[in-house]
Amino acid sequence: MNYFTARVRNSPEKEKRQNTYLEALEHFSGIRITYGRFQPNVITCYSCGHSYSSPNEKMTDVNIASRMLVDAFQDRFDTAFLISGDTDLIPPIREIKSNFTQKRVIVGFPPGRHNVSLQKIVSASFIIGRKKLLDSQLPDEIIKPDGFKLSRPIQWS
Repeated sequence: MNYFTARVRNSPEKEKRQNTYLEALEHFSGIRITYGRFQPNVITCYSCGHSYSSPNEKMTDVNIASRMLVDAFQDRFDTAFLISGDTDLIPPIREIKSNFTQKRVIVGFPPGRHNVSLQKIVSASFIIGRKKLLDSQLPDEIIKPDGFKLSRPIQWS
C-alpha cells in the first residue's frame, strides 16, 4: 500500500504531529510513503496590498500517477483503489484503462472531495463517510519494535 504526502515546514507543532502520524503509518501498517514537497507561494491582496504565504503542495499527484502506471505495467494489481478527488489523476487513469483493459480503478472520495469528472472515468467510486474515517483510525498508541511509544496527539482525539 502507498501513501503520498509532502512534509509540513515552518510550523514545529504541525511538523511534530505529521512526523508522529507518518512514523505510525510506517511501523503499524507497513505503508510505503512517497514524498512531494511544499512550494512557497506568496499571495497579495489586490485591494489592500497585504501579502501572505500559502504553501502549495507539489509532486504528490505526479508521484501517485507514476506509481499507478508503474504498478499497472508491472502487473502489481487487478484493481487499484485510489483515495482522492484530484482531477489531475484523470490522465493516468485514462491511460491505465486504455492500455490495460482488464484492470480496474476504483476511487474513494474523502468527505467533501467528490468529483464528477473523476467519477465518470473510473470503474467504480464511493464516498468515504466521516464515520468510516473515525472507525478506521490508528490506535491511540503504537509501540515500535525498539519499544518507542508513538501517541496520538491530543488535538486528534
